[in-house]
Amino acid sequence: MNDRLVKSEVVVLPPIPAKRYFTIGEVSELCGVKPHVLRYWEQEFTQLKPVKRRGNRRYYQHHEVLLIRRIRELLYEQGFTISGARNKLDSRAMAGGAPGLDDVNEVAPADVAPPLDREFIRSELLAIIDLLKLS
Repeated sequence: MNDRLVKSEVVVLPPIPAKRYFTIGEVSELCGVKPHVLRYWEQEFTQLKPVKRRGNRRYYQHHEVLLIRRIRELLYEQGFTISGARNKLDSRAMAGGAPGLDDVNEVAPADVAPPLDREFIRSELLAIIDLLKLS
């Protein structure tokens, strides 16, 4: 019997809120991955570069959360090794796709941010102001 079996169960992850920056704790919950694993993946996947602020605190953007979910899917659900997942993501980028993201059709509807409206823009600006206060 093969020791390396691909897990067939797909974990349902929570929808990604419509905001600009996420802390490592938030990303951990949104992606079902522990914070130390996220820090390790930053070393292994060059596409994953969260913004670092005061005290080396990490702030991930929406596209990075999607990338982490893609990495998680490749490693945990499809059975890729880190090297294989890295190659898969790199080949996507070379083919002209977004780095690490497959077709938009493969993104779950819950992962799509709502259309921009005044209240959303206002909340984004307030979040940016809060981040600037931290620096």
